[in-house]
Amino acid sequence: MEYTGNVSQIAHLIQLAIAPVFLLAGVGAILNVLAQRLARVVDRARALEADFKGFDEDQRVRASNELVLLDRRMHVVNHAISACTASALFVCLVVALLFVADLAAIKFGTAVAVLFILAMLFLIIGLCLFLWEVRLAMRSIRIRREHLPITQR
Repeated sequence: MEYTGNVSQIAHLIQLAIAPVFLLAGVGAILNVLAQRLARVVDRARALEADFKGFDEDQRVRASNELVLLDRRMHVVNHAISACTASALFVCLVVALLFVADLAAIKFGTAVAVLFILAMLFLIIGLCLFLWEVRLAMRSIRIRREHLPITQR
């Protein structure tokens, strides 16, 4: 099959693909943030595990509780990364199908729409998991009352 489209048709195809490519760049930035959060959680868990033997009993209890929370955060971030990666994959498929559909003159409109909806659903799932992980992180950094200054009311 030979395609002899002119430059303006190809330019129009590229214009159609620009919006999903910007979306892909945004998902990539989110993935970068998630990867950094995962790295920090792993670093904190390793540091706690390395120092665990030197802790007194009270410190061990707090460290154990924090390790449980860090493990949970690692799982949530991992799922968020998986969801956002799936979203990026579906966006790539949308861009590819846009080109293939026009070049081959095949009507892939429904497939493109379904893939875009899936991309958005996975992005929503990834962002919800990100929000959950942030809330878990906030729970782990609460300052104990004994460390707060006494204020008069």
